[in-house]
Amino acid sequence: MFPMKSIVTFRIETELKRALDEVCDRLGMTRSDVVRDALRRHLSLTRFEYTRRRIRPFAESRGYLTDQDVFRDVS
Repeated sequence: MFPMKSIVTFRIETELKRALDEVCDRLGMTRSDVVRDALRRHLSLTRFEYTRRRIRPFAESRGYLTDQDVFRDVS
């Protein structure tokens, strides 16, 4: 089954549109594909950063002060 799709319209600066079109040409992708991919990445990063801010106090209280502290214990 195919996921439902919606149309979203937004405005961007002319220079940003030119840059988008250039990337699309280079990658052989449509604007929609590039924008969807960029939005997915941005939302994932935003969710990650939000979660990280929420758990930081708990991690710090247990001695996890840097990424290296976490990597040391999970590697």
